[in-house]
Amino acid sequence: MPEVLLRHDWTRAEIAALFALPFNDLLYRAHTVHAAHHDANAVQISTLLSIKTGGCPEDCAYCPQAQRYHTGVAAQKLLEVDEVVAQAKAAKAAGASRFCMGAAWRGPKDRDIPKVAAIVRAVKALGLETCATLGLLGEGHAQALKGAGLDYYNHNLDTAPEYYGEVIHTREFDDRLDTLEQIREAGLKTCCGGIIGMGETREQRAGLLQALANLPEHPQSVPINQLVPVPGTPLEHAEKLDPFEFVRTIAVARIVMPKSIVRLSAGRRQMDDAVQALCFFAGAGSIFAGDKLLTTDNPDVAHDRALFARLDLHPLIPAGMTDTGHADLYTGETCCNGSCSCGAAA
Repeated sequence: MPEVLLRHDWTRAEIAALFALPFNDLLYRAHTVHAAHHDANAVQISTLLSIKTGGCPEDCAYCPQAQRYHTGVAAQKLLEVDEVVAQAKAAKAAGASRFCMGAAWRGPKDRDIPKVAAIVRAVKALGLETCATLGLLGEGHAQALKGAGLDYYNHNLDTAPEYYGEVIHTREFDDRLDTLEQIREAGLKTCCGGIIGMGETREQRAGLLQALANLPEHPQSVPINQLVPVPGTPLEHAEKLDPFEFVRTIAVARIVMPKSIVRLSAGRRQMDDAVQALCFFAGAGSIFAGDKLLTTDNPDVAHDRALFARLDLHPLIPAGMTDTGHADLYTGETCCNGSCSCGAAA
């Protein structure tokens, strides 16, 4: 297949037309794009840890960590470096190549950055890719995190610009764009996606993907989350999304951002294996592994290992990650640095 032109001028009508394609035609087109730019049988494995839980002053309608909602999530302080390192070592042993760290802040204060930077340095020293999601960044924060060895910064757009005010009132859509600009200027890779199933229309799902695809640079990682309705949040009774609509969203994301890694993110616990398989075919090339995503449940590693085996999938090991010690999620055996199915370079 010829090289696909990376576009940043997608119209809403063009993306809506992709959503409207017959299901099989859409999946065929998406898989063709996926196979042209990625190993279609490889899946990048990340693990997400909450390094500072609860007590967030924001009012995101989906989030159990907002202090104004009664969800049973207790506020906790920032974890110590050794606590995070222990979790990162366990994640690596379970097959993760990227370790993502989330803090329930509107944004870190200046005094928080050196503490987070120390955590990043310690995790990076384990040979893992590092990612952080800390909220809105202040002056110099992105540069300091980059200097500590941070590879990715996650900052989702969440939903379409016109639907944003239905979900969040304590920050503006443009605030998110400003933080993404700081991330790019600092030379960090961007992890940026959204949440599907919050009551938005298909037109608004197209709007989210339009906003992502028309950023100055496509995010290197695009997490597509399915809403996990949490009791106590305003969206606890949100209508369940048709699983095929979620697959369509993965497929359209793959087409409009062909070189990005699209991550099948939150909500996998509610998906059966067949739906996940369709998502992988449609272009999902990454998952979060581990039994928790911040505060919500996720399939355990044993289930993912069995699913990978059934689908003939293997973990994607990033270029340059040649050290031993990570596990091969596909076989469950410790990597032998080049001669196992994990694909690590010798």
